[in-house]
Amino acid sequence: MTSILWFKRDLRVDDHPALDRVISFDEPILCLYIVEPDLWRQPDASFRQYRFLEESLRDLRLSLQKRGADLVVRTGDAVAVLDDLVEQHRCLRLVSHEETGNAWTYARDKRVAAWARGRGLPWIEVPQCGVVRRLAARSGWQSTRDRFMKEPCLSAPMRIEAVTAQSAPCPTPADLGLDADGIRKPQPGGRRAGRDCLMSFLEYRGQPYRRAMSSPLEGARACSRLSPHLALGTLSVREAVQATRRQQERGRHGGWSGSLKSFQARLAWRDHFMQKLEDQPDIEHRCLHPAYEGLRPTEPDQARLEAWQAGETGMPFVDACMRSLRATGWLNFRMRAMVMSVASYHLWLDWRSSGHHLARMFTDYEPGIHWSQVQMQSGTTGMNTIRIYNPVKQGLDQDRAGAFTRQWLPELSAVPDQFLQEPWKWDGAGQLLGRRYPEPIVDVKAAARAARDAVWAVRRSDGFRPVAQRIVQKHASRKSPSRRGRSGKSAAKRSAQMSFDF
Repeated sequence: MTSILWFKRDLRVDDHPALDRVISFDEPILCLYIVEPDLWRQPDASFRQYRFLEESLRDLRLSLQKRGADLVVRTGDAVAVLDDLVEQHRCLRLVSHEETGNAWTYARDKRVAAWARGRGLPWIEVPQCGVVRRLAARSGWQSTRDRFMKEPCLSAPMRIEAVTAQSAPCPTPADLGLDADGIRKPQPGGRRAGRDCLMSFLEYRGQPYRRAMSSPLEGARACSRLSPHLALGTLSVREAVQATRRQQERGRHGGWSGSLKSFQARLAWRDHFMQKLEDQPDIEHRCLHPAYEGLRPTEPDQARLEAWQAGETGMPFVDACMRSLRATGWLNFRMRAMVMSVASYHLWLDWRSSGHHLARMFTDYEPGIHWSQVQMQSGTTGMNTIRIYNPVKQGLDQDRAGAFTRQWLPELSAVPDQFLQEPWKWDGAGQLLGRRYPEPIVDVKAAARAARDAVWAVRRSDGFRPVAQRIVQKHASRKSPSRRGRSGKSAAKRSAQMSFDF
């Protein structure tokens, strides 16, 4: 008799509660990963994400082989693959972690659950982070999450008794219809790379984290860069929390204390945002506050959307961020918020079209965080302060010397520093704009003003407030006054201002 351990977004053997559970049955284990072609056809899937996955699967296979097991890779529909393996190996149960994924994986898991019930096969799902399934109310959630993070990390087993099963090679990106997407500086996948990332951040890179996290140049080094590893589970969140806590207990000075505290807060916020999607899976497709449905055209202005995607809006700092993202697969939080804000307010694009593009560009795409943040930066949650980023001001504040902007927009090399973020004010603009660099596709101030008026008109409409209050009750954090700090700001207002760099 055999148990199937289904690896999903948990590609490691350390601190792996599902592996720990399946070993407790003292039966041979079939370690399975399913490459699902339909998943990779979804509008949020991309070449860069799959490349990271491939590297992480290779690392996971080596980890299993060191313990006497192997990774069985199958390609196809999950129900069909599982049904075939259960039949071949007389499997007694299926074990996996709970997954808070996108709408497609949610629907797939419902099909798998129905299939398992039909076969009389127990499917045991266990948590691997602070997200709580079937949460009755947000009150007490933070304490539950903190208790989970304080529990000792689970050691990887010395040996795994495994069954031999035929494995297939991973499909190539081309097999799945994934075209190269312009990434030139990809982050390496796999647990070893994740561990190196964590250690280098905690030992030396993270010292200026709090100060430098919003800088487009410094942030690339000062942020942990753990996000793709946490998204695919080559590291557990609990491992990151506890490693950070050990560094905090060392009592380090010189900026370390504040930076480590800030990083712990971001790890907690990660679970907080994922909990929102767990509690309400349709926030990937529907405005959290229904009054915002139809505010923007469902069919986006294609010219504006393509200009924004290509980094050709004529707003230099926005364009530099979009080109950097395409090449590297990463942006810091503030830049993510700004490009989303510009798409939603200045360009007046529906958040679903721009959100799917960003999802594909992010190597670290985590649906629970992504869609919650996309709606927050688009002003459609009904519970967050409306924040419209001024892209000119952001460029002046975060890229004062212009090095980042010039790196990604070489066509602006002749523009003097004082006009770099507003080249249309430069005397030589006539030789540049509309020729080697586009004129701004909107009037930045006028577009922001019109968007603000439209969004606030919805907020002032009849019936808006009672619905917003119910959303706050369901999704807002419940930090106690003492944990909020001296400002005493409400949870909802604070959450609009939080930053989320890893």
